[in-house]
Amino acid sequence: MSTKEILREVSEQLPPDATLADAVYKLEFRQAVEEGVAKLDRGGAVPLDEARKRIPQWISNSQ
Repeated sequence: MSTKEILREVSEQLPPDATLADAVYKLEFRQAVEEGVAKLDRGGAVPLDEARKRIPQWISNSQ
C-alpha cells in the first residue's frame, strides 16, 4: 500500500471533528504496529518471560 493510500485510509477513519494531532497520532500508531509486525516476521520476537521482565523498565521509561 502506498503512502498516499495509507493517508487516505487513515483520514477516512477519523471522525469529522478530528484534529491534525489526532491524525498524526493515528499515523504514528499505524507505523509502529507495521514495524512491529515486520520485526516479528523477521524473527525478532521477545519471548513472553523476557517481556514480563522488561515491563517494569518500560513503565518507568514512559513516565
